[in-house]
Amino acid sequence: MLDVRRMQVLRAVVLSGSVTAAAADLGYTPSAVSQSVAALEKQTGTELLERTGRGVRPTAAGLLLTEYADAIGRQLAEAETALADLRAGRTGRLAVRYFATAGAPLVAPALARMRAEHPGVRVELRLIDPEDPLPDVKEGRADLALVVRSGEAGHAGVRLVHLLDDPYRVVLPEGHRLADREVVELSELAEEPWVGSEWPGPCLDAQLDACAAAGFRPGFVVESGDYLTAQGFVSAGLGVSLIPRLGLGGRHAGVVVREVRGPEPVRTIYAAVRETAPPQPALRGLLEALREAAGAHAH
Repeated sequence: MLDVRRMQVLRAVVLSGSVTAAAADLGYTPSAVSQSVAALEKQTGTELLERTGRGVRPTAAGLLLTEYADAIGRQLAEAETALADLRAGRTGRLAVRYFATAGAPLVAPALARMRAEHPGVRVELRLIDPEDPLPDVKEGRADLALVVRSGEAGHAGVRLVHLLDDPYRVVLPEGHRLADREVVELSELAEEPWVGSEWPGPCLDAQLDACAAAGFRPGFVVESGDYLTAQGFVSAGLGVSLIPRLGLGGRHAGVVVREVRGPEPVRTIYAAVRETAPPQPALRGLLEALREAAGAHAH
């Protein structure tokens, strides 16, 4: 393979018209320039320069390599600029995994801020409900994922950044015996028929753990993995349901929503990033934007 540095030395000689002038431009000795050109001639098996009085001029082969050296020089400069832009967060790509109820309240405002601060960075979104996205983060297929966990003990090689504690609210049909309460004790729902709002996983576990702490296990009569559908079942009088605050962006007619205590069920939302990921200004900016969006929903 041709030596790119020697080609750039040849280019300097051809552009300046002499070995001495090229040496001055490059900060080399004339001897070093001559040795570099000689090594390139040996590598190519042909003469690249011919003497003309006190100077030199390229042979056809020398002119050909000079043209390629010029193109390579431009491409190297472009590569350096592109790399600088990437390291500074002006360009690049981020792969993000998120679950549905985090989309509107967290991801949308965070991406709006990202677009303003890093307009050249492309963000690829993928909805991951209900699959576990942590292997994608660990193995580098995703740069960041929003996940629900009961604690900060995560997946080996993955760092969890706390964003938000999302409390559950009880959804009751209008006219329910507890509908006039501001706060409902969880134990008061022990004998109620329940409408399931979560698929098996950490979100459902948050409900079941709270109910267990209150001394009962809910009796589910209807299963639904969709919050709006669950509200529809509640509105029809089929039972009561627990829905996280972020999942109540769309409120169904015919239901009332109340706080729950004793204990309050809470799901905890984290941003998961790879522990060994190289520093990326764009990723750091996205994390900050997610924290800001989460802070707006913290109370």
